[in-house]
Amino acid sequence: MGKATGFMEYDREAPKQRDPKKRTGDWKEYANSFTDEQLSRQGARCMDCGTPFCQMGTEINGMTAGCPIHNLIPEWNDLVYRGRWKEALNRLLKTNNFPEFTGRVCPAPCEGSCTVSINDPAVAIKNIERSIIDKGFQEGWITPRIPSERTGKRVAVVGSGPAGLAAADQLNQVGHTVTVYERADRIGGLLMYGIPSMKLEKEVVERRVNLLRQEGIDFVTNTEIGKDITAEQLKEEYDAVILCTGAQKQRDLVMEGRELKGVHLAMDYLTHSTKQVLNGSDFDEAFDAKGKDVIVIGGGDTGADCIATAVRQGCNSLAQFGKHPILPHDRSLDNPWPQSPLTFALDYAHEEAQASLGKDPREYLIQTKKFVGDEEGNLKEVHTVAMEKVIENGKFVFNEIPGTEKLWPAQLVFVAIGFEGTEMPLLSQFGVEVERNRVKAKYGTYETNVDGVFAAGDARRGQSLIVWAINEGRGVAKSVDHYLMGVTNLPV
Repeated sequence: MGKATGFMEYDREAPKQRDPKKRTGDWKEYANSFTDEQLSRQGARCMDCGTPFCQMGTEINGMTAGCPIHNLIPEWNDLVYRGRWKEALNRLLKTNNFPEFTGRVCPAPCEGSCTVSINDPAVAIKNIERSIIDKGFQEGWITPRIPSERTGKRVAVVGSGPAGLAAADQLNQVGHTVTVYERADRIGGLLMYGIPSMKLEKEVVERRVNLLRQEGIDFVTNTEIGKDITAEQLKEEYDAVILCTGAQKQRDLVMEGRELKGVHLAMDYLTHSTKQVLNGSDFDEAFDAKGKDVIVIGGGDTGADCIATAVRQGCNSLAQFGKHPILPHDRSLDNPWPQSPLTFALDYAHEEAQASLGKDPREYLIQTKKFVGDEEGNLKEVHTVAMEKVIENGKFVFNEIPGTEKLWPAQLVFVAIGFEGTEMPLLSQFGVEVERNRVKAKYGTYETNVDGVFAAGDARRGQSLIVWAINEGRGVAKSVDHYLMGVTNLPV
């Protein structure tokens, strides 16, 4: 696909980003787009490798390899290279309901599995994907698709994240009447409140939601199933119910001083901050990092988003604690292609912290020991100890290094150490079986033990990637359509 020798002639390019120091003065997206000429060159780098590992979508040793929604990547790379944008859009939309989301926030396991990446930087798949869908909206090619007939069947989707929206989109297009319930005040789930605006502007989410609304999907906000509407009421009113509630039970720390004012769960901070930005109101003192020393515990994307948010609020200092050692600059032997590469990178947030505060805030192999407060119960410092990662009895273990204890001044701490699973009260009402804090439902059928009740996305598989959420949303839609009609033509 693309130009036969393009991968040898053209280097990988990245779209120019806004100046990291200047962009922290607003909440707009930090990345700019490619020009059409750049995109043609980047599409030309796709090498017609015969077996497109980029679109295989599987897991190797627990890590995603390739695209779980099986995007037809070589096909639309070739079409972009040739300037056939509308055809590229049509191929993209065959497998991906929301390329404007994945093209912005997906970690791009497709690029880790790109054949070019064995020896050279991967094809810029993610940025090409985003450019295709953005051009589709700009050119007016994306218009409401109104189903010509309705089946008379009614489906309720609980949760409006990417899995719930994908399921709703697919089922609506085959004529079922779909209602999506969301307990927050805006539709989008983590797309709206879990990912800050500088990575995904909320106008992008709202544009898609408005399109889905025009196509016939009904959205109900500020409504918590299990509280405002019971599970029994929902099952009586609808022919099928899909649970896409996510894995929003955050993992917490249990240690001395956790109760102090100033220690927060990361998602609470991100949700509050995004709401305040959208409402145009001031940040509450409890969540405002202005002039404060901030520590983020946890080395993942959520922690990075907390850093970017705190920088924009004008924090005094920043540190991000990670349990693991610094990643290598090249793949290690136990992380072979086509797995996603576990290599060092300067995330947008770390780049901003470095530009604004003078250093990369990441601290490696560090263990938090306790939080200490003042007489009024306000956090004033964090105590830590350095760790070493060693092999004992054939397994990696982390040991504290004596004499490395350290005290860090801090008035705000954000705990970003992942999620334990989905929240239980709702699941109890539905009577669905739970396994490892997740809804028990087989991948492929998505059926729970309760007739007519299905589950998909993070609620079923645990914390995962947006592309897996869309994969499961599409999959559960196919299963529900077959349940309702006896047959289905929906693709996965």
